[in-house]
Amino acid sequence: MNLLAYFNAINRQKISPTFVMTNFSLKNLLSKSELQREKTKDYRNIVIIQVIIVSVGLILSEQLLLDSNSSESKLIITIFSFFGATYAILQWDLLRNFTTNRTLITFILLVLSGIMIMGILVEFPYFQVIEMPNRQVYLLILHGVLFPIEVTVISFAIRDLFSGSHMTPDKLWGAACVFLMIGISFGSLYDLITIAKPGSLGVDIELGLPNYAECVTYSFSILGGVDSDLHPSRLIRNISILEAVWGGLYGMLIIGKLLGLPRAEEGKLN
Repeated sequence: MNLLAYFNAINRQKISPTFVMTNFSLKNLLSKSELQREKTKDYRNIVIIQVIIVSVGLILSEQLLLDSNSSESKLIITIFSFFGATYAILQWDLLRNFTTNRTLITFILLVLSGIMIMGILVEFPYFQVIEMPNRQVYLLILHGVLFPIEVTVISFAIRDLFSGSHMTPDKLWGAACVFLMIGISFGSLYDLITIAKPGSLGVDIELGLPNYAECVTYSFSILGGVDSDLHPSRLIRNISILEAVWGGLYGMLIIGKLLGLPRAEEGKLN
């Protein structure tokens, strides 16, 4: 968030520092125009990170599949993990624009913080502080917690995109952000299934980032209408059909919604 706008809002509404530290929601703190600019910035930042994550998954995943323990793979894992953590925090930051539910915002922040700490201790490629006796169960719990958070953010973002009576810049960035979120989230779901039942994607891949990167690649091939060489299980194949239908339906609905909205004048947002 823009710090100057944040502190101006605090001074204007005479909000105490204690309230600021304990209430993360921005919805009631900022004016309508400030909130719209904040959402535009948050959506844009997430889209940038999403493009990086998807690009890394598509371009650099081959090295991970060949040898995940090589020095090149360790560097790729480190870079990907950094952007993955950034993506999670940006989703939480975006969520603050949509809800005033202090419990939900605080809970998700604490969960994400705990996941990132555990990820560093368990998955950091150059040294391992904690060795999990059953890595499959650990990954299942980790991704099982992350996936509902992704779905929560997507649901709030979609509701925000289809609300309002004027076309604003945040809706354009938001439309792109949600579309990429759909692809990444379905990739997370496929990853969750293959963790629970290895080989469900139709190929034997090491669990962790190599498997996740392949699942994200498969997900975007479904959204993009590109034929995949994989032969997944019936469950993943059926979910893929739902993803393709949902992606097409979302595209039609969002285009119809945005084209039908009149452009908003800046003065009317204040």
